Amino acid sequence: MTYKSEFLNILTERGFIHQCSDFGALDAKLMEGPQSAYIGFDATASSLHAGSLVQIMMLYWFQQTGHKPITLMGGGTTKVGDPSGKDQSRKMLDEAAIDKNIDGIKSVFAKFLTYGNGKTDAVMVNNNDWLSGLNYIDFLRDYGPHFTINRMMTFESVKLRLDREQPLTFLEFNYMILQAYDFVELYRRNDTILQMGGSDQWGNIINGVELGRRTEQAELFALTTPLLTTSSGAKMGKTADGAVWLNADMLSPYDYWQYWRNTEDADVGKFLKLFTTLPMSEIKKLEALQGQEINEAKKILANEVTKLCHGEQAAKDAESTAQQVFEQGGVGDDLPTIDIDLSQEVNVLDLLVEAGLAKSKGEARKLVQQGGARINDVAIQKADAVIRKRDFEDGYIKLSAGKKKHVLVRAA
Repeated sequence: MTYKSEFLNILTERGFIHQCSDFGALDAKLMEGPQSAYIGFDATASSLHAGSLVQIMMLYWFQQTGHKPITLMGGGTTKVGDPSGKDQSRKMLDEAAIDKNIDGIKSVFAKFLTYGNGKTDAVMVNNNDWLSGLNYIDFLRDYGPHFTINRMMTFESVKLRLDREQPLTFLEFNYMILQAYDFVELYRRNDTILQMGGSDQWGNIINGVELGRRTEQAELFALTTPLLTTSSGAKMGKTADGAVWLNADMLSPYDYWQYWRNTEDADVGKFLKLFTTLPMSEIKKLEALQGQEINEAKKILANEVTKLCHGEQAAKDAESTAQQVFEQGGVGDDLPTIDIDLSQEVNVLDLLVEAGLAKSKGEARKLVQQGGARINDVAIQKADAVIRKRDFEDGYIKLSAGKKKHVLVRAA
């Protein structure tokens, strides 16, 4: 389908759209001039992970097409916890931990969005600014009548928890009301007419659309993205080793580059559309590549995604390191690095665990027994092997687990 607004056309062509509350009315509204839209991000960790990139890129394209994006930090809602997609309640965080997490998250958005005071400059707000001062009784009287338990019980986030016979606390039950109120508050403060998010947020966002209509007679809109998984069914932004963090202090740019370089063949085209700003004409050529040639498309994907998140130099360094490690059998300068004290010998199993290449000594032992653990590309033969200072002829060794995980170990 073709729209009048550039924003909806770009999102449709690149595969961002799952549902919209009213395509026609939203399209017409976007043609009236710069509009304001937001996405909320709860501060449950000190960094967002790659699973949040779809939403970040939606805000990016919103700004690029002449509109004003708002990044809403959930300083208030984080205290409650969104039950969507969860089997149990979130760990309760105190104010200091939430503030620290927000500080860590903030730096990511500045790489994708332009903040400032201009008409289409991005704005960052914190819902704790209005939620923390609410009078509970007055809030219930003003907004409680607009929500029915009957309807709330039909929302997917509630049904899934109850179907699995997992408890849903009254605290979490309030989350959808607070999120709906956020939309109304942003409409009042910023004339915000659109909330975007993942498909799991559809019910919460529609609540805000309806609350705005009832309390402010406002025409508000909901727009969601499809649930994103890899072709093998893995959750986006997760690996066997944990989350693919966007902050460099939690995941090195090299490891971030490698995550995208290892994209499954069937996902290359989809990820190029969603996570890069390459023209569609170029993407169509890259996704048509077959056999060994698809690896070149994967490198371009890794470079473009890393460039957006960590800068062009980091992307170049990561590609150079990967070339040295995988294609030339050398040691790259940009490999994750650890320092070890060699005042006494170190057991190789302990070193594998310390380097993050194994989660336990048992896992490290299995890795050695299967021939997957290597030092300077030579398989470690015995699980009781030790590393001594004389092994560090160049001041370092390359420690590997399998073909794709490498850590540079330096003698301290």
